[in-house]
Amino acid sequence: MTSDAHDDDRTVIRPSGPAPAAGFQSTEWSAEAAGDRTVIAPPPPPVVEDDSGGHLARGTMLAEFRLDGLIGEGGFGVVYKAFDTSLEREVALKEYMPSSLAQRVGKTSQVQVKSERYRETFLAGRESFVKEAKMLASFDHPSLVKVYRFWEANGTAYMVMPLLKGTTLKDVLSEKKAGGQAPDEAWLRSVLGPLTEALLVIHAEQVYHRDIAPDNVMYLPEKDRWLLLDFGAARRVISEQTQALTVILKPGYAPVEQYAEIPGMKQGPWTDVYALAAVVYFAIVGRTPPPSVGRLLNDNYKPLLQAAAGRFSDAFLSAVDRALAVRPEQRTQSIGEFRSDLGLGVAPDPYATRPIPPGTEMPARRPEAHHVQQATVALPTPFAKTPPAAQPQQAPASRPAATPGVQPAAAAPKGKGALIGAAVAGVLAVAGGAYFALTPSSQPAPAVVAAAPPVAAPAPAPAASVVAPAPAPMPAPAPTPVQAPFDVGREFERIVARQSPTFGVRAETKKVDLQIGKDDHKFSVTADREGYLYVVASASDGSLAQIVPNSMGGSVKLKKGQTWRFPTGDGFALAADAPAGSTTMLVMVSAWQRSHDALNPKTESHIRIFPAVAEIGALAARWDGPNSILAGKPLCAAGGPCDDEYGAALLHYNVK
Repeated sequence: MTSDAHDDDRTVIRPSGPAPAAGFQSTEWSAEAAGDRTVIAPPPPPVVEDDSGGHLARGTMLAEFRLDGLIGEGGFGVVYKAFDTSLEREVALKEYMPSSLAQRVGKTSQVQVKSERYRETFLAGRESFVKEAKMLASFDHPSLVKVYRFWEANGTAYMVMPLLKGTTLKDVLSEKKAGGQAPDEAWLRSVLGPLTEALLVIHAEQVYHRDIAPDNVMYLPEKDRWLLLDFGAARRVISEQTQALTVILKPGYAPVEQYAEIPGMKQGPWTDVYALAAVVYFAIVGRTPPPSVGRLLNDNYKPLLQAAAGRFSDAFLSAVDRALAVRPEQRTQSIGEFRSDLGLGVAPDPYATRPIPPGTEMPARRPEAHHVQQATVALPTPFAKTPPAAQPQQAPASRPAATPGVQPAAAAPKGKGALIGAAVAGVLAVAGGAYFALTPSSQPAPAVVAAAPPVAAPAPAPAASVVAPAPAPMPAPAPTPVQAPFDVGREFERIVARQSPTFGVRAETKKVDLQIGKDDHKFSVTADREGYLYVVASASDGSLAQIVPNSMGGSVKLKKGQTWRFPTGDGFALAADAPAGSTTMLVMVSAWQRSHDALNPKTESHIRIFPAVAEIGALAARWDGPNSILAGKPLCAAGGPCDDEYGAALLHYNVK
């Protein structure tokens, strides 16, 4: 177990207090043991702060910001209370100042390295400081610190943030303990809710906090809000370059993958999951979990399901225990999954099948899939509008002979079905040690390209002429049409036929003939417009499932011209599984997020499983949407226009 020791590397917040009285302050130094009773009175403190190498003096101007006092300082930076003379508001100004590497030039604002051997490390830290500022400036969530402005000057860098008054979670827990009030499950949920939402936002940009601890979480009583603090990107870069990892890592909160580049133990969303779970453990037990490094050799972790039984629900305690698994591959893999285990609600559902309120973006693919461009999710807002699209052509009456048909299944076979079993196989690869080796390798040009067919514009109507209608006898009542059985393949083609022509969706695969138990389904998607990606797969046994988005990787937003590849390296793969036959995938890129809730999906093995074809047919008969029920409905902003614009393409595999 670890105690909460003071961290010399991070910013120390100094409580405000009255200014010292003018004149001398008597300080007695007693040395009775040595027979010395001399009283030493130190000289009075200077009126202006000492800026010989520490913080800047009050009244210093940095751009349009006047420094009005010191908030805190640490080994890597200084935080000032400042006044924005342009907008006339109080702010917090943070200065990049690694005291072990740099010093001030006299009494100026200029900063220089102490030695040339420190220059490379200093510059790397400054670059990371600026990147962190840019990142925070791009985020907009009430539980993340907002950056108003950042810039480089005087040999260093600065960022300006709101001036907030609050108490750290560490102090809040101490106050509760002193008052005899132990945190209960409802209170912990109220803390975890906004913090996990904030982490979903940054994870969607492949950004990880990597320093979550009770002293990096603040409560703002005036706003009744919890805030995630101190990303400390510059601190990490400097510590990594100087091999001083033990300086920045907090034992008990840091998972094992942060201590070294251990093969098969890379950092990702699961890294923040561990630290946040350790915070919950600390709140419940009053101490941190055992240090993760020691647990690799001798795991003496006592599960909360035993240590706190009866005080919290079993589901809540089990969720924390699972998130604190010492090995990354055995741990809860994403914040979205952690939220689900904790029972925090469905608003930030990683499938993003319903309108999502601000600040609940989904976790993105993991950074080790380095060849994949950044894939993110945002609020349901339409992308840049294009000129009015031509009217889409009518769906074909029957499928073209060249298109491999997807046989409608009368009933699902016993067992989980080909797609579910394949997904299970992909997940089991995690436990088999292949967790970080699922990213597709670079190969020659793809063998198959499934591009969406062009949508023809309708011919102009002839000029109208006025003709008096001749009387005609009343026609006989039309016979009631016979409802054709629901055909998944035909519905896929109808969706493709109704697409907007400007998306230009292209789905490509390098291998169409897959061997059961050997190959995985691999493909890439590119589009000419931004949009949200959806992939629905239909297997020969009649099983139908939504492959993307899934709970392992979350929602995906493609950028214009981006090439997105599956598998992504997030631990999820779709293996070729029995029975043999054809698999068809519908690939959609939509201007809006979409809801498939009308299909009553169920979640199994990280993917959404749709019901049997016969049941889908019954649901489709009651479907009121203009498109196929398999396309879902666009989740448009309330009160605004709702043009269902999307692009689509089909992929076909032969599973043998």
